[in-house]
Amino acid sequence: MEDKVIEAFQMMWGSFPDPVMLVHKNREILAVNEACGKAGGAPGIKCSSIGEPGRHRGCLANQALASQQAAYSKGESGGRTIIGYWLPVAGYPEIYVHLGVGTMIDYDQYPAAQ
Repeated sequence: MEDKVIEAFQMMWGSFPDPVMLVHKNREILAVNEACGKAGGAPGIKCSSIGEPGRHRGCLANQALASQQAAYSKGESGGRTIIGYWLPVAGYPEIYVHLGVGTMIDYDQYPAAQ
């Protein structure tokens, strides 16, 4: 794993308000942003070890890596709508970015931009 990929991840996602992680296809977390760290994510652990096992049933990492195209799903957790993304990293076919928008922030409480 090249340090430049982790550095680029932190530059792009470090301050994103919802949890984001950089993950290897074997599910080892390579890097996390600040929000993910607060939610229990840490480099070196398996992403599937975070939270309840049932949360990982809809994982689309294999689909995203096989197609090298973004995959996403929409679900509910704790009364919030969560949109999960699995984003392959260009030039690194075994690595993806995983995030869930709405994990930490209930965006339904904010009015839509005009």
